[in-house]
Amino acid sequence: VQLQASGGGMVQAGGSLRLSCAASGGSFSASGMAWFRQRPGKDREFVAALRRGDGRGYYRDSVQGRFIISRGGADNTVYLQMNSLKPEDTAVYYCAANQNRPILSALRTIGAYAHWGQGTQVTVSS
Repeated sequence: VQLQASGGGMVQAGGSLRLSCAASGGSFSASGMAWFRQRPGKDREFVAALRRGDGRGYYRDSVQGRFIISRGGADNTVYLQMNSLKPEDTAVYYCAANQNRPILSALRTIGAYAHWGQGTQVTVSS
């Protein structure tokens, strides 16, 4: 299984970016997809996730109301629309996927996802 993330770049504070991630490989069908990020000098952290059948996304508090995670028309595609970006959103963003549906208590953890993309840099200037 391969995950290909794209859409990162440099933007001024208050601006928007849209990240995309496509998973491919055999008969793989993702039941859980997520975005994590790693800010400079920090550990990788959860940003947003969704699970097949829930009809909603899950977000870390600091991005709630600014970021929107969604599935694409293709089953294994996920997007992250990032609005009102702040300098503290600067990070490498990673998409992640899992064939089995993650349980709610694990949704925000790295271990819930077996497959990871290569990361895309997002830089927000003040």
